[in-house]
Order: sequence, then structure tokens, then C-alpha cells
Amino acid sequence: MGKSNLVRFDWAAKRLLRNKSNFVVLEGFLSVLLEDKIRIERILESEGNQQKFDDKFNRVDMLAENSKGELVIIEVQNNRELDYFHRMLYGTSKAITEYINQGDPYANVKKVYSVNIVYFDLGQGDDYVYHGHTEFRGVHTKDVLRLSVQQQEQFVCHDAGDLFPEYYVLRVDEFDKLAKTPLDEWILFLKTGEIAENVTASGLREARERLRVDKLSDAEQKEYERHMEALRYQRSVIQTGWIEGKAEGKAEGIKEGKIEGMKEGMKEGKVEVARSLKQMGLSVEKIAIATGLSIDDIEHLE
Repeated sequence: MGKSNLVRFDWAAKRLLRNKSNFVVLEGFLSVLLEDKIRIERILESEGNQQKFDDKFNRVDMLAENSKGELVIIEVQNNRELDYFHRMLYGTSKAITEYINQGDPYANVKKVYSVNIVYFDLGQGDDYVYHGHTEFRGVHTKDVLRLSVQQQEQFVCHDAGDLFPEYYVLRVDEFDKLAKTPLDEWILFLKTGEIAENVTASGLREARERLRVDKLSDAEQKEYERHMEALRYQRSVIQTGWIEGKAEGKAEGIKEGKIEGMKEGMKEGKVEVARSLKQMGLSVEKIAIATGLSIDDIEHLE
């Protein structure tokens, strides 16, 4: 993690990007990712995104509402979690229930986008950006279930699945390519904290100017330094645990291997003894008692 003249995106999301004057950065990022012109109306507070700035888990959760009344969850996760997919599901469900009033019609349920920026290898796959959405497809006809004309007019979408939450997973550490597209430029920034002079992606030019470390107040700079130090410490602890766990596993494996080898050697010795006793004409029962081998094993000896 090299030193950058720009603050990390997760810390910016905690402090800088919540300001209306900096919405242009988030709007650019979301417009590139969702391939739609996104305008943020406001940053909402929910049970999920009321995080302390010194949150020891370094998890950032933002909840925004765009000009269409849709909800966008943006979460940055630095530490590995086996149940992370379940938390994504819980997060969208929570947002839906938090922003509908009791007694409101179901038509008031808001569309939710869940954007997850993770700095660990989540799941198994070859790509660094994944998109998940609901699709209703005919079991027999294989056609996609569409909304009625009246529903399309009311909800301004075509397929039944369009009403359901959509998920984006950005596996930042898996990106190891040249930035050839606007989305790649954003991924590169999320990974390195650097923004090239010739970037074309919406929001990045503004980010290069507004997320500069030297523009922070003295108090903010100290807070940011503490954040980076905490993050380095966390990664060190996790890496140390992984190395120690691997070493213990290897030692245990060697130990188990020696034990298995000894067991295998003892069995081979018993077999040789049994074979000799069998050639001498000793009964199978007596050989079994002498060697501890089963009668079936002894009978099948050549």
C-alpha cells in the first residue's frame, strides 16, 4: 500500500463524499458502474451506515437516494468475511423495510442497488466486477416475464426482475490490467489511490482535485493518518495469522504424515510376517492372532 497524495475511497466516503459539494464524485462513479446518468439527491442515515469513524472493522456503508427515488448502498469492506454475501442480502432487505412507511402500498417499495467494494478475494471467479440481478424466465418457454403495459407505465421499467434489488461486487485486488475503460479507471483508483492526468471516467477528475490529502485540515490529516495506520495494522495481523496458520497446518501435516508412514510401515511388516507364517503352514486363525491382521486379509495373501 504505497503512499498517495489522495485519500483512500473508504475514508473519503466516511468524511468527504457525504458533503453535497462532493456528490459529483459519487455521481460519476455510479454513472460509470450502473451505465446510467445518476444524480444523488441526498445521503440517508440508516442503522447500517451510522458507523463511527474509528470503526475497528474499517467497514464503510453509505446509503444514498438518487433523483429517481432509488436507493444506492455503497459498502467498502477491507476484511475477509465468509458470510459477506448474506450481509449483502440483509443490507438490501433492511434498506427496503426502513424506507417504506407502515400501511404504504407495496408500489412504494424502492428499487435498491447494492454496490460492494471489497479488498479480498470474495467467492471464486475470474472477473473483478460482477453484476447480479433477478430474472424471471419461463421453465418451459424460456421467455422472460415482462410487466404489463400498465405496470410499465407506472414503474417505468420493462421486466418483472427490474423491480428487484441489483448487486455489484468489485473485487478490487483482482484487478491487474491496464485501465482501458472508464470503469477500469475507477477500479485502478480504488486499488492504488492514484488518478492519471489523462483519465476520462466521469467523476475522477473531480476526485483528483477534491480528495487531495493536502486539502484536509490538520485535524482531518491526523485522523486520516490514524485510519491508514489502523488499516496497515489490521492487514499485518491478518497476514500474520494466515502465515502462522499455514505453518501450523504444515507442521501438523508433516506430523500426520510421519504417523501415517509409521502406520503404513507397521502394516507392511505384519503382512510380510503373515506371508512367511502362511508359507510355513500355520493356520489362518493363528496368523491373525500373531499379527493382528484380519482373516480376510490373510486369506488373500499370495
